[in-house]
Formats: sequence, C-alpha cells, structure tokens
Amino acid sequence: MAQDYKTATVFGGTGFVGTQIVRELAAKGVLVKVATRVPERAYFLKPCGNVGQVVPVQCMYGDPKSVAKAVEGSDIVVNCIGVLFEKGGQTFQKAHVDIPSSIAKAAKKAGAKSLVHISALGVDQATSKYAESKLEGEKAVFSNFKNAVILRPSIVFGENDNFFNMFAGMSKVLPALPLIGGGETKFQPVFVGDVADAVMAVIESGDAANVSAGKVYELGGPEVLSFKALFELMFEYTQCRVPLVPLPFGLAKVQATFLSLLPKPLLTRDQVESLKTDNIVGEDALTLLDLGVNATALDSVLPNYLERYRKGGRFADKAA
Repeated sequence: MAQDYKTATVFGGTGFVGTQIVRELAAKGVLVKVATRVPERAYFLKPCGNVGQVVPVQCMYGDPKSVAKAVEGSDIVVNCIGVLFEKGGQTFQKAHVDIPSSIAKAAKKAGAKSLVHISALGVDQATSKYAESKLEGEKAVFSNFKNAVILRPSIVFGENDNFFNMFAGMSKVLPALPLIGGGETKFQPVFVGDVADAVMAVIESGDAANVSAGKVYELGGPEVLSFKALFELMFEYTQCRVPLVPLPFGLAKVQATFLSLLPKPLLTRDQVESLKTDNIVGEDALTLLDLGVNATALDSVLPNYLERYRKGGRFADKAA
C-alpha cells in the first residue's frame, strides 16, 4: 500500500502551521517526510498516519546537501520555516531567504511537481526587516522554482496559536496590556485549518490544471478587526479583562529595546515597525475562495480554547 503513496517533504513540520499540514497530507494517504534538525522532536507526528507513513528525517537547514537529501524522491515540497525575531545565529536572512532558496533549488533538481511556500500577509507593504526578508525569500523561491505557489496568511489562529494564547496568558498575570500605536492596526486572522486546506488545494490542483502554479494567494478570514477589537474579542471568551493602555510607536520601540533582550523576546523593535502597516488581504488578491476554501470565523473556534483561561477554567459557569 505504501508504494502507492505520493511523497511529500515538509520543512518546519513541527511548528503550529506545519503540524496541521502534516496531518492533512497523512490523512490523504501521502507519505510524509518531516525535515527537522532534531528528528526526535517530530515523533509526536507519527500517529497522524499509518505505521511508517510519517517519517522524521534529519536536515541541517543551512546545508544545501542536507536539504537536497531531505527532498530526494518527493513529489511535493512544503516550506513552513519562519522566525518572528532575530536572536544569535537565527536571522531573517537565513530563515526567510537562504533556506527557502536552497529548498526551491533542491525541489527543482529533484523533479518535485509542487512547491508550496508559506510567507506572510503584507510583506509587500510593510517596512520591517521581517517583511523585507519574507518578500526577498518569495523572489528567491520563484527564481529557482517558477511554478511554486506562495501563500501569505494573516495572523493564524487555532488551539495552539502564538497570538491569542500569548495575550490571554499575559492578561492573567499583567495589570494591563499595551495597545501599540493605539491598537488601530487592522488584521484579518485566518484559521490554521484553512491554511492547511489551502496547501492541500494547491497540491490537488495538479500540474495539468495549472490552476495555481506560479501564483501568490493572500489568506485571511472573514473578519477584519483592529488590534484593539481582537483584544476585546479575547476578553469576551476568557472573561479576564484588564485595562488596555495606548502606547505610541516611539515609546513601544523604547520598551521593545529592553524586551528583546529576553531569551524569547516578548516584543522587538522590528515587530513594532510591522504594526505600522495593516495586515489585510488586498482588493485584487487571489484568496482562499480562489482555492475553493471557505474561511472559518473566529467565533466558531476561539471559544473552544480560550475558555480555559477563565477563572475556574472551561467549566466555571457550570460549576457556579
């Protein structure tokens, strides 16, 4: 049976988005190689498929030969690697430009039919180093694999997300939360399951159809909300409300200078710069609908995991 599987290599498959993509590929009967520096960290993904269907493989991302070995024999290649801040040897240039370029070259040489690269929404508008590196990475992917497909998601939400969970946790221990730039920056959060469905739609469109090859899709949910409105929605489900304090961009950058010194920075100057630009789908952009995916509303997902931040837990109302 395994001989009938298509084969996919997923880079960044142990991350929030990558994990969901691995699950969906496995559910479709694809043999999945999870390329990771430490294979043991991907063992939790093995139950997503049949015995031997999800295979962690060691890959040193900075070594083109190692990347080529991970891609060898794969029909499908998906790159989910990305970092939100620079720390030590972890740079935007390496994660967002050099590695995607290496993956695209290896995928082309290996004869892969599909290459899907996960980028980020607004990278063609924002002025942060993060956005500039993401945009440069997109160009590197297309220059080495012209039929690649690039997906640009807005904030991705879901049970283990890094956005709502982080701020919900902070609201339980901090006396207030900052509204950087007054909280006016607009976002269009997209469900992690919809991002994975978009990847599957690209893969299943096939070479012959040429539906998505060489195109960029901007992925956003059905709601466009300000940063402040996202906080208010979060408070609604956690029932743990704290004051929201407007913080000008300049002062936020001063605070970020110190917060960025933490092992895992809560805020960096570059992230503050990113917040100066709205993170929403463009009017003329190709979207989830063009891939046949209906966007999932925040209200249908957030209660399922934010209620655990309530005082007394998820079943506090029933207990009362």
